[in-house]
Amino acid sequence: MERTAIRRRLTWQVATVVDVRRETETARTIVLDVPDWPGHLAGQHLDVRLTADDGYRASRSYSVASAWDGTTIELTVEQVPDGEVSPYLVDVLKVGDPLEIRGPVGGWFVWKPEQEGPVQLIGGGSGVVPLRAMLRAHAGASSSAHFRLLYSVRRPQSVIYVEDLKELAASDDVDVRLVYTREAPAGEPRVGRIDAETIMQHTLPASESPTTYVCGPTPFVETVADLLVAAGHDPARVRTERFGPTGGPR
Repeated sequence: MERTAIRRRLTWQVATVVDVRRETETARTIVLDVPDWPGHLAGQHLDVRLTADDGYRASRSYSVASAWDGTTIELTVEQVPDGEVSPYLVDVLKVGDPLEIRGPVGGWFVWKPEQEGPVQLIGGGSGVVPLRAMLRAHAGASSSAHFRLLYSVRRPQSVIYVEDLKELAASDDVDVRLVYTREAPAGEPRVGRIDAETIMQHTLPASESPTTYVCGPTPFVETVADLLVAAGHDPARVRTERFGPTGGPR
């Protein structure tokens, strides 16, 4: 049975686009119906493959944005300048179109409802996507685990899931904190990258032994991981997922 499940995850299958939502000027959420989807854990990713008329193929990995509820799955894709796959997914793909996918993939950067202890999420840019899946899984399971999200973005217009995050921030379920690297909204005094002070002020302290998930571009992830360890966090409890030229999921 286990071999069958693995073989199914590694087999390309055709999904159908059932909805699309614009998140920002450069990011879009794609809702897929996948008839033979085996289910996934929050934090896993999948592969998307496009085939041109001349037979040329290009594939990329994208984090799943949704928790598995037995119906559809969601991807949120940020357009990469001069990319081979993301421009098509963000600007061309439409409802009713087929899309080749394979997965789910990954077993380390995941959150499961049965996990104990507090959770710190830290995302940079579109690195918030798998973290949003964890937040959805957390809500769907009615988990009592303490969750905090620190989200680093360039400017207010770049915030993905802005309405969802506003709702979370207004609730008692999740502590949501945003930092801006280029331009901040009115009344927000700080503009800059995450540094040691940011970690001390806006993340759960090392004394609480949180499991921390960090996702974003490779330089962002490496910097944040180093800052967490310097602040006293156990490296074994810091889980990272990175993307970019040498990274993995987007």
